[in-house]
Amino acid sequence: MATQYDIRHTTVYRYNQPVSFGLHRVMFRPRDSHDLRVLATDLQVSPEANTRLIQDPYSNSVALVQPLGEATELRIVCSFTIEHVPPSQRDLFTLDPSAEFLPFAYSVQERLDLEHYLRPHHDDDEQGTLIRWAHQFLQADKPNSTREVLTRMNAHIGRSFEYKARDEEGTQTPLETLALGSGSCRDYALLMMEATRRLGIATRFVSGYLYDAALDTAARAQGEPDSMTGAGTTHAWLQAYLPGVGWLAFDPTNNLMGSGQLIRVGVARDPSLAAPISGSWFGDPEAYDGLEATVVVTRREG
Repeated sequence: MATQYDIRHTTVYRYNQPVSFGLHRVMFRPRDSHDLRVLATDLQVSPEANTRLIQDPYSNSVALVQPLGEATELRIVCSFTIEHVPPSQRDLFTLDPSAEFLPFAYSVQERLDLEHYLRPHHDDDEQGTLIRWAHQFLQADKPNSTREVLTRMNAHIGRSFEYKARDEEGTQTPLETLALGSGSCRDYALLMMEATRRLGIATRFVSGYLYDAALDTAARAQGEPDSMTGAGTTHAWLQAYLPGVGWLAFDPTNNLMGSGQLIRVGVARDPSLAAPISGSWFGDPEAYDGLEATVVVTRREG
């Protein structure tokens, strides 16, 4: 059943004296597909800016924003309405028979297109810490169901690590997340991506938004829904490519799989290539006063 959502993503950069701005890349428009349709979009920038839209190498929609003049605040407000159809439980794991158990092999044509998503992008250490961590989800005494291995790993991360939100740019390496025992949603996603790549599964990073009924006034009026982790700001998860299913979402932060609560915006082979907003400014290095980013996702009734 299709559900419509209104999303408002507000980002404000503040400075204690006027500064000028370089080009900003804003990735905010959800990716249209059979399960997600964009009904309306709007982008407001203050101060006044020149804006044009392009598609990046991953076919993400990117707004190139060039603010004009100097200001003590840069405000970027992205608003849109979407219609989302979550996958049915029957479709989540209708795997091709060749991919039901690990290890499996992609076809030659699939491997050509999935090469960048199959190859690990972060090094393991000499002790093989990451590969050993990945292997704990395999069983030695019976065949390893692809579904069960991914499900166990997805659940384990959110249950075993301490969630710590971070506003600053950048993502911890998988080894840093393992050593710290904590991370943000993007750190969790990268850890699972790199671990499953070492098991021969193609994965990609996804940035977007998370619908949390506990933050939706209309939904709360109908009951007391469970709260989600990572809502209220941009969210991150991963997709694994499984023959017979295609790209399937896993959110280790909330132990979600193929969920209708996940609203994807950008995909990439590495988190550094899917930042929601990136750009530069020019002025006194001490002028920067901080960043405030908020996301409000509400479900339309009817």
